[in-house]
Amino acid sequence: MTHQIDTVHWFSGLKHPRSAVANGGIYQWKDGRTNPDTLTAVFDYGPANDPGTGFQVAYSSRFHNSAGGTKELYYSNGGMIDMSTNKISSTGGMTESEAKAMGMHANLLPNLTLSEAAGGVATSANTGGDPTTYAHMRNWMQSVRDRKETNAPIEAAYSHSIALIMGNAAYRTGMKATFDEAKQEVMVGGKAFTL
Repeated sequence: MTHQIDTVHWFSGLKHPRSAVANGGIYQWKDGRTNPDTLTAVFDYGPANDPGTGFQVAYSSRFHNSAGGTKELYYSNGGMIDMSTNKISSTGGMTESEAKAMGMHANLLPNLTLSEAAGGVATSANTGGDPTTYAHMRNWMQSVRDRKETNAPIEAAYSHSIALIMGNAAYRTGMKATFDEAKQEVMVGGKAFTL
């Protein structure tokens, strides 16, 4: 979920979810593991001071059946980005008739591939040994050697860590998890989450 949540933060400009709930369990692989083989987490995003706006992110993972393959879909009122096909489409976007009923304007994304939209950059989840992956790794190694900041700031890692811990806290406790900015702690049931 790390890269998917990074993408959410990158697209939205938000640092972390307002809240998270999760459910799942060890349904198939009863081999001593402590992490679920099946999990669904739902994250609420938006400005902390305006609960009437925002969006949800739903993440599901299952390790007992591969039906449907790996899917990564990003929806908006303009359409959808499908990472499994690397296509942007107007699928589900707001048409003129739907918009008119709400006093709004149609909002439909153009149909194109991600590589067209990104100017030829590799965009699939498994980019293998492409030049972009090599450049990413080269940047990281050079940053370590030179003791300089990487292209992706450390704040991005901190932000996705907050979301991951919130999802884990929600799964482990069965309660809604939030993040206390002042204390820099994930909270469940009014207390800081600890394992």
